[in-house]
Amino acid sequence: MPGENLTRLEAEERAALVSDVEYDLALDLTRGPDVFGSTTTIRFRGTEGAATFVDALTVEVEAIRFNGRDLDPAVADGVRIALPPLAAENELTVVATMRYSRSGEGLHRFVDPADGRVYLYTQLATTDARRVFACFEQPDVKGRFAVEVTAPDGWDVRSNQPVAAQEPVGDGDRWWRFDRTRPLSTYLVALIAGPYVVHSSELTTADGRTIPLGLLTRASLAAHIDPEEWFEVTRGGFGFYEDAFGIPFPFDEYDQVAVPEYNWGAMENPGLVTFNEVFVFRSTPTEAQREERAMVVLHELAHMWFGDLVTMRWWDDTWLNESFATFMSFLATAETTRWTDSWATFTTTEKNWGYEQDQLPSTHPITADIASVEDIAVNFDGITYAKGGSVLKQLVAYVGRREFFAGVAAYLTENSWGNATLADLLAHVAAASGRDLAAWSAEWLETAGVNTLVPEIETDPKGVITRFVIAQAPALVGDPTLRPHRIAIGLYAPEGEDGALVRVQREELDVVGERTEVPVLVGRKRPAVVLLNDDDLAYAKVRLDPSSLAVAQHALSSVAAALPRTLLWSAIWDMTRDGEAAPSDFVRLVIDHVGAETSPALRGTLLKQVVVAAEEYVDPAIREATLESLADGLLRLLADAAPASDAQLQLARAFARVARSPEQLDRLADLDAGAAEGLPLDPDLRWDLLTGLVVGGRAGEEEIAALLAADDTTSGHEKALFARAAIPTAEAKAATWSRMFDSEELTNSQLESTVHGFVRTNDPTLLEPYVARYFERVESVWTARSFALAEPIALGAYPRPVASEALATAARTWLEEHAGAPAPLRRIVSENLSRTDRALAAQARDRA
Repeated sequence: MPGENLTRLEAEERAALVSDVEYDLALDLTRGPDVFGSTTTIRFRGTEGAATFVDALTVEVEAIRFNGRDLDPAVADGVRIALPPLAAENELTVVATMRYSRSGEGLHRFVDPADGRVYLYTQLATTDARRVFACFEQPDVKGRFAVEVTAPDGWDVRSNQPVAAQEPVGDGDRWWRFDRTRPLSTYLVALIAGPYVVHSSELTTADGRTIPLGLLTRASLAAHIDPEEWFEVTRGGFGFYEDAFGIPFPFDEYDQVAVPEYNWGAMENPGLVTFNEVFVFRSTPTEAQREERAMVVLHELAHMWFGDLVTMRWWDDTWLNESFATFMSFLATAETTRWTDSWATFTTTEKNWGYEQDQLPSTHPITADIASVEDIAVNFDGITYAKGGSVLKQLVAYVGRREFFAGVAAYLTENSWGNATLADLLAHVAAASGRDLAAWSAEWLETAGVNTLVPEIETDPKGVITRFVIAQAPALVGDPTLRPHRIAIGLYAPEGEDGALVRVQREELDVVGERTEVPVLVGRKRPAVVLLNDDDLAYAKVRLDPSSLAVAQHALSSVAAALPRTLLWSAIWDMTRDGEAAPSDFVRLVIDHVGAETSPALRGTLLKQVVVAAEEYVDPAIREATLESLADGLLRLLADAAPASDAQLQLARAFARVARSPEQLDRLADLDAGAAEGLPLDPDLRWDLLTGLVVGGRAGEEEIAALLAADDTTSGHEKALFARAAIPTAEAKAATWSRMFDSEELTNSQLESTVHGFVRTNDPTLLEPYVARYFERVESVWTARSFALAEPIALGAYPRPVASEALATAARTWLEEHAGAPAPLRRIVSENLSRTDRALAAQARDRA
């Protein structure tokens, strides 16, 4: 719709016209299941005589009053409300009807299938505040918000600030009023309402204030939340961040709420953080899942200072907001929780995500050019979070930790309750460290792609190093960009009775240009393994020299420390993805070593990677045999795993993902019947096992319905949708396709489950008819639905398991013929094509 896509130029013009904004919001949540009432009064200073507008995605506008004069509601077009010429002091009141969301955008309404209770929550980032109230929808027009709500009695209603007053009104309703906020961007305003179950605690801030802590979830999940661990992580983060930033916690309360059908992992609303319910473990979690939750809790808490207290001026600096919180969350996890190896987790999860994203055709500089709000959503990617976090980690190593945080503290202090830019932050860090960061910024933030570092080692007949060179390759052929890197070189040798590979020497140096000599290693006897970028200081792909690779492939299980072990695996996986190593060899390597892996995060990553390698990268002529061999290997490892261990649970889930032969499906059915001692047959694992049987043709609608009857919950319904979409018949795939493309009955999370089930198959030929259909329909569904409902289809319904030349040709043809399609959609299709091209190249390498 015209006007819905706010441009940066429009935002800059409006920011120059309005200031000192104050909002009074009154929301009526008693008007039934479809709509709610929204009355907004905005007081602000303006440039006299100037024209501007407010944003409001409305169902109906009942009244508009501006500076004492009633305006014709027709000036509201459903997206924007054009204002008459401004006065020096202005007051606007908009009385409107808004629609509840089923997509997780705006004010989302959810009915719990377990007990019929209704829960509401807002998700206003990035530009969905206008779905809830009329506003100046841009981050640099902050306002002070006073919120009042009318809701059914018996509900808990919470916002960014503590409750100031509440009283019964009408017939069975209650009115709530909250303290006015300090200046906030519109996307940070938050509200929850419903019969949430509350766990309460408190803590004392650095300046002596008592901060109430709340942990909330819906009633049907209340028994599964573990407030002790959640509050323990939160308390550790509070102290860590107050000390690091030199500023006491800037808000008055801190509620953390698990909400259903959430599009994101979490959102940093000041004082009222919302989390995806995946972090409420209704089934036995692994240590990797607990660690991930701790990092997300600490990520959102870091935003209270960096993002909420000081907010980016425009969405170009989204990366800085998210990268900073990512870096801080891993640092805080390593130093305040029991997960002291979290930097190894960073390497295997975040950093590998960044490397993969940086090799897609859609890669972009960290400082992305966001011309309009349409560009924002698809830029919440591996560059924004993972590469940005990696580069900030590099920056800390470059300027010094003490100096970095001195600069951050000065930046936060100077810009408190306002907006700032990357340049502001770098200026403060440069001043604190005495380093000129202009060149660093240009090299790392304003160019795209990831360089590759390769060791070139020459030795004499006795194995003594006579020359050691680090060669740096550009990201792409023809791309001249070579960056400076501060790296460590680790030399590893077997030691002790068990022959564990341990580091025997470490050298730290700067790599500059195409070739860097390392004379300090000349004259030393060549070690068993040479590892570039040891300690993971730099953002760069690395290669192992042939000798180190041969040793590592045999000795991966014996590398004593988690981080170098992770780095070796990452190098081998990257070689596999790049077609430099045979994917079938990677499958065998994982089977040989994953059983001895002690890091739950690395084990989980390897089990995901090996499925991708076997299903997409292995030569199709041997794919089925490879997958059967992989399933047999996982089954052997499962039998050897300690009962009730993380390894047993992760291996069982992986086996259920690839089981396919009659014997393997028999064993899968035995697991479902409780044959494995210690394996927790709780709901999530039961669905994993059943879905494996469904995909293998051993179970169907009857078994799905029976398990759903026993697990009549939100998660159960979503997993049933996944399983039904995975039924391996042409009829089931056709029905699923129609449900995705022709019906709008599914909520955001239901749609995502359905899409993932659709492409889950042991027989890719089932998806071949949908190659042409995908490209016939994808643009129309994109333009007809909101981003949260269109993106899962565009990304997930692409028939990726087909991985054929025909699929690649169809994607290339669509891109050529649809040059005018929306840019975010073209980006998604080009990324899907790139993954298919990579799979085809890997298959060719496997054949070779």
